[in-house]
Amino acid sequence: MRKYIVKRLLLSVMILFCVTFIIYTLLRCLPASYVETTAMQLASAPGAKPYEEWLEQLNAAYGLDQEILPGYITWLGQALRGQFGDSWKYAMPVLDKFNEVIWLSFIMGAIALLLELIIAIPLGVIAATKQYSRTDYAITAGALVGISLPTFFFATILKLIFSVKLGWFDLYGLVGRDFALLDPVGQFLDMANHLVLPIATLVIVSVGSLMRYTRTNMLEVLNSDYIRTARAKGLSEKKVIYEHAFRNTLIPLVTIIGGSLPGLFSGALITETLFTIPGIGYTSFEAMRIGDIPFSMFYMSFLAILTLASNLISDILYAVVDPRVRIA
Repeated sequence: MRKYIVKRLLLSVMILFCVTFIIYTLLRCLPASYVETTAMQLASAPGAKPYEEWLEQLNAAYGLDQEILPGYITWLGQALRGQFGDSWKYAMPVLDKFNEVIWLSFIMGAIALLLELIIAIPLGVIAATKQYSRTDYAITAGALVGISLPTFFFATILKLIFSVKLGWFDLYGLVGRDFALLDPVGQFLDMANHLVLPIATLVIVSVGSLMRYTRTNMLEVLNSDYIRTARAKGLSEKKVIYEHAFRNTLIPLVTIIGGSLPGLFSGALITETLFTIPGIGYTSFEAMRIGDIPFSMFYMSFLAILTLASNLISDILYAVVDPRVRIA
């Protein structure tokens, strides 16, 4: 196991170098250039220098006067020392801005994932054990609705019902008007109240696919030979399902759960935008939209590291969940 982990880590480092180089190349080739936009704005001022002079000066100031490969090597050397520079859009250190917005998205993603697991896995098991029954059809139909309809539709419906009609929640924002006047407990409850609808939206649009995945894998396991053997031995149906079948259903689910690690930190761009939640999804989109290379490079490299780590964790968890799986 130790040799396997070391080998995978070394391979991951090589992949990470390749991925970050590709990301840097794509960001340098984006049509939206922060330097060009800034140079145009400065050149349009009365008595300002020409656009070409501003462009040359800003390229030199931001290190964009180098070719892509030398520029990447310069960025990589600084990144290995923990220096990611200042965000061009937000005019503050990249790490400070990242730390400012990441935890809100993480909390939303973690709560949504936990609710998704609590709802989807039991319903998927119930649908599989009651195949072709009314319960199965109802669960399957609900899952298909969640999969088929877009995020903005559910967000709009939730806001219409619970914000406009019932008035239980605010339409937008993270805090209410009287947030500054509240005590710490009141401020916490106010923020929690504003996160109910965004989290509900994330759960609704995600729970259906996991529910269907659980049902499909559970049906496959229930039709296996060893399940028929367990039933032939006279074991109770409850013991057959939850002690024999369900454990083997967990094996493919480990891949989904392990692969969800990057999703906890990637944010939910559409949901955060619709509810005006200042999370990492909306922040990174705005940074990439104007060509903010320092922030975008750090954020996407961070996600690449998490993706590689989640794949390694999934492979290791296979051996934990299923004793038949051994890494050799």
